[in-house]
Amino acid sequence: MSTKHWTVDIALDDDGSGRTTARAELAAGHGTPSLRGAGAAERSRYDEDVPVIGDELAAGRALVELGNRLLAQADADLERTPA
Repeated sequence: MSTKHWTVDIALDDDGSGRTTARAELAAGHGTPSLRGAGAAERSRYDEDVPVIGDELAAGRALVELGNRLLAQADADLERTPA
């Protein structure tokens, strides 16, 4: 049995006007390509100013995109693998 550690780095940017963007990057190493996902959140003018909510939404969306890309990579790898 072996244990592997993959790291996901999430960078958040808040432009100060209620828009938050996030970038999630997977560093898996050992033949696994570096994958990235992006997400964004925008506060409505009617919403209360709670920056952590924008962070959570943007990061969550970036992670969903990253997960979808990881699944697509696995599918592509399976297609290239002989049966």
